[in-house]
Amino acid sequence: MGRRFVKKAEEVEENVFWTTMSDMFLGLMMVFMTLFVFAMSGYSEVKVQAQQVQMEVAQELAQEMKQQQLDVDVDLMTGQVKISDLELFEVGSAELTPKGKAFLNKLFPVYISTIYSNPSFSNRILNILIQGHSDSQGFKDARSKEEQFIKNLDLSTRRAISVESYLLQTGYDKQYTDKLMKIMVAEGKSNSEPIIEDGKENYSKSRRVEFKLVLRDPQIQDLLIQDLKDKGDVATGKKPQTAEKQPQEVPNAEETTENMTKNPVENPETNSTAAQEEKGE
Repeated sequence: MGRRFVKKAEEVEENVFWTTMSDMFLGLMMVFMTLFVFAMSGYSEVKVQAQQVQMEVAQELAQEMKQQQLDVDVDLMTGQVKISDLELFEVGSAELTPKGKAFLNKLFPVYISTIYSNPSFSNRILNILIQGHSDSQGFKDARSKEEQFIKNLDLSTRRAISVESYLLQTGYDKQYTDKLMKIMVAEGKSNSEPIIEDGKENYSKSRRVEFKLVLRDPQIQDLLIQDLKDKGDVATGKKPQTAEKQPQEVPNAEETTENMTKNPVENPETNSTAAQEEKGE
């Protein structure tokens, strides 16, 4: 009988333990789910604001290009800039023409000053892609699709490198040179992204150079961490410290000297000796 009671007591104790643990895990899960929902809603709002800023910069970029009478196509959503290869190169060549260099001399300073005019936008720039594109028309000596693609890849890559190399020689604001050398990337896309109009490839538009901005998205973990911090402060009963300490007035040297003269600092040892003499000690 005694053993049975001991066994039942152990079972009850074990059940209580697991019930408590289950309740705790359930509570934690609910807390994290709530925080996740809050963070997601804040994250969506931040993304919308970031997209709005990007559109504003894109529209400003299009306006600046138009004022400079530069024949480019600017995407008003992303700020992507498309330049016809006829503005820059001879057919089949990767060497910039004098006309192409003059075109980039006008374009790049405007491009850089515009994308860096808004810090909330420019701080999100990860890369500026300089992409070379070709059309799908075949080289006469290409014997297969694969060889055709490789030849176009070589040409488009060399054109992108020529553009990037020359951009650093233009008259843009040189304070951005270190940043540009880190974030500019030249790449060739061959004929992988042709421009299709009315169901057919527009060969002249397919041959182009593009400037694309790769942006850093707002980080959801930053919002989650902030939410956790705020919730932790509430749970522990901490209140945000809104009151600022008033700066203490520091007396000048003349006032300090005058006060010391009027109220000399007493030396504890001297006072103790004087007291003993009065007592006759």
